[in-house]
Order: sequence, then C-alpha cells, then structure tokens
Amino acid sequence: MDYGMLLNGVWCETGAIREVRSPYDSSLVGRVAEAKPEHVAEATSIAMQTMKDPIPAYQRAEILESVAKLLKQRAEDFSKTLVLEAGKPIKAARAEVERAVSTLTVAASESRSMAGEMIPMAATPAGIGKLAFTMREPIGVVGAITPFNFPLNLVCHKLAPAIAAGCAVVLKPAERTPISAIKLAKLFLEAGLPPGWLNVLVGDGPTLGAALVNEPNIALITFTGSGAVGWSIREQAPRKKVLLELGNSSPVLVFDDGDVEAAASACARNGFSFSGQSCISVQRAIVQRGVAEEFERKFLKLVSDLVVGDPMNECTDVGPLISKRECDRILSWIGETQKGGATILSGGHLAQETIVEPTVLSNVKPGMKVFNREIFGPVVVISRFDDIDEALELANATEYGLQAGVYTNSLDRAIAAAGRLRFAGVLINESPTFRADQMPYGGWKESGNTREGPKYAMMEMTEPKLIVVNGFPSN
Repeated sequence: MDYGMLLNGVWCETGAIREVRSPYDSSLVGRVAEAKPEHVAEATSIAMQTMKDPIPAYQRAEILESVAKLLKQRAEDFSKTLVLEAGKPIKAARAEVERAVSTLTVAASESRSMAGEMIPMAATPAGIGKLAFTMREPIGVVGAITPFNFPLNLVCHKLAPAIAAGCAVVLKPAERTPISAIKLAKLFLEAGLPPGWLNVLVGDGPTLGAALVNEPNIALITFTGSGAVGWSIREQAPRKKVLLELGNSSPVLVFDDGDVEAAASACARNGFSFSGQSCISVQRAIVQRGVAEEFERKFLKLVSDLVVGDPMNECTDVGPLISKRECDRILSWIGETQKGGATILSGGHLAQETIVEPTVLSNVKPGMKVFNREIFGPVVVISRFDDIDEALELANATEYGLQAGVYTNSLDRAIAAAGRLRFAGVLINESPTFRADQMPYGGWKESGNTREGPKYAMMEMTEPKLIVVNGFPSN
C-alpha cells in the first residue's frame, strides 16, 4: 500500500518513494512518499498560519478523546502494523496500542485543566494593591522527531501534548517505521483536527531531520533517540528549545532480603521484550552475593522458556532486531566482552538472520561496553555485590541516568538506594522498564534533559505570560 506526505490536511505525492520492509523477513510492508528538505519550510509555514486561529482547549480535548476512541476501535489493525514494520511481537504491539490510547486520554484531560498560577503579590510591599497571575501560552510550532522502537506511543507522546497545549506540529517519524504514525495522523483528521495542525514528513535524519532542526520558524524540537544524535541537535539549535529523551543502561539491584523470584521474572520479561530495543530495558542485574546463585538459576530458566521467532506468532516473546546491522553490532559487543573475560551463560549467537538469541553474560567488568553503555539489544549482564555501597557504585558506573530498579524488603535500604542512585527514576520492587504514561518520565546525565508524560510535556511546550493588574481607580 502507498502512503503520501501530509501537508495542510492533504496527502501528497513527492516524486520520491521510500520502501518500508519487515525487519523479520524483508517483505514489503508499504511504500511511503519521501519528503524533501524544502517541504519542511512549507509545512512550518502552514503550521504557523494555522496557529493564528487557535482551537479552544475543550475542542482540543474532544479531538484527542475522539482519536483515543478511534484507536481503541482499530487496535488490532494498528497492532499488526507495528508487527509488520517494527518486528514487534504481537503481544508487545497490543500493549503499545493500549498505552497510546492512555497517552491520548491523559493528554485530553490535561488540555481541559492546564492553567497558570496566582502570584502572592502581598508578599512584599511593592505588590500591595495589585493582582497578578500567569497564563500558559503555546510556544509555537513543534518539530517532533520520533524513533523506530515505539512507532505509535512515542509519536503520541509528542503529538498529544502538543495538540493539547495548542501547538501545531511538523512530525518526522522514524524512516524505518513511519506507517503507524501516518495511520495515526489519519485518525486525527477523522477526529476533526483542522488542516495544518499536524503535518507528517517522512525522510532520513541527516537530510530531513537536519532541515527540521535548522528551520528558523520551528520554536521547539522534541526528540527521542540516540544520545549522539540528540546532543548534536541541541548544539545545532542553541536558540531553540530542544527536548531530549535519550538512552540508558538500566540496572536492577537485587538485595538478599528482596523477592528473588519476582526480580528474576521482571528481568527475564523486561530484558528481552522487543529484543531489548527500549531505553529502559533491563540491561544489568546487580545481585547480592548471598542470593546470586538462586537468582541466576531462576533467571536462566525463565530466559530458556522465552519463545523466539515470528513476531506475528501469538506465543513469540523475542523477535527480530530492527536491522541486520544492529545484530552485527550486538554480536561484536558480546564477542568483545567474552574476550575480556566475561562468561556467556545463555545465547550469544544468531537465532535467525535478524534475531539474536536472548543472551546472559556474567563476570562483566564495569568498563566494558555491555555494562556502562546502552546495548539496545537482547542482552542482560549479571554482576554480584557484597554490600549496598558496592551495589550503588556498580549501578552508578554509567554515563546514563534514566531509570533504575531496586528489589528489597528493607525500607532503610530502599530509601538509601533511592537517595543515592543517580537516576531520575528509581522504582522499588519494580522493574526500571515500568512506565505509566501519565508519570514524569525522563533522565539525568546523558539520558536527556526533559520530562515527558502529557502534563510535563505540555509545560515544556507552553510559556508563562505574566499579567499584573493595578488597582482600578474608584468612580
């Protein structure tokens, strides 16, 4: 099936075509019109003109609610699209669609309630007799750049808060997985979003993405993806507001008083879901020595039970990586780690051309890539520690700081870990992969510079305007 470029409510051809192929078997999923850099300026001009006729907050909320309803009705079609273009196992695809519905619904609610604040003017003598408050106003046109791994929900995390906040959007979805975003845009039009509020351009990062970043009339760039690309965007656009959601090397700390079985289950489930292609996939299991053997035994058994193969199969847990190139990179990291003295406890090879076996490594040192960098693949490393100080040192031995998990039944340990872990989110007796779409989500250090979740993204996408009212003269 062929898909056009969306400009001002019209699906257009561009004279250039990009094929979208399944990462599982390379079959053709669809053909998408490929935008040119000049289309960025055109789309931005359309979006700026559109914003001159604002949509009232209640209508924005109604549109988002309608999109959520339509998406829920067509959930299976969207789920299968995610399987085809991203290689996401159908179980995980259905979960992503459910989360996207939630994201849209929460954004609709936030659209109705977004407000400024009262300023306590009587707090100083200068303020006596004056009334002051702030209003939140849209920052301007939003340029959104989204990744391949959550082609629907992460698009919703850009579009929903932008529309809720009253910002028009120029969206560049990942060139490998654009069809989910295009289908979502069709739902927005069907739900009554006026033309021009959402424009969708498909193309690669170095060409089209760069044009979007450098477009002078884009007020804000919101980007989810790799750190190297994200921080380069910030350098290229120093006068724009640039929101970055980047990577992680997610640790799970398992103490000897914690629920070892629950921790092993969480690590097996969340280390290999969608082949580890999530920035909060479990990558490092850091286990107290007294329960390490028990954890390894239970964890390896659960990993061996994972079903590997066709992502459309209802039983599949682990499907393909997005490309053969990523398979080669991950296998090279595993080989490099093995040469450095690590032990492969499970996996370590290709299961199929684009599927890497669920891999478990031990005896991994903090300086190795698979420990302190983001592998973004189906690999979990196990490390052992003796006391809490060593555990926290191991967990913090990374440039990233997105989310971390801690399993313990000691309130003292939980509080100590929460305070000393250099991660923006610390989840107690829960996997770091957990995310509810209304919560503030984002990272420290190399993991980014913002928080998502509709309410928090809307604060970024709006600016406060101060209104001061002096006392009116009496008649």
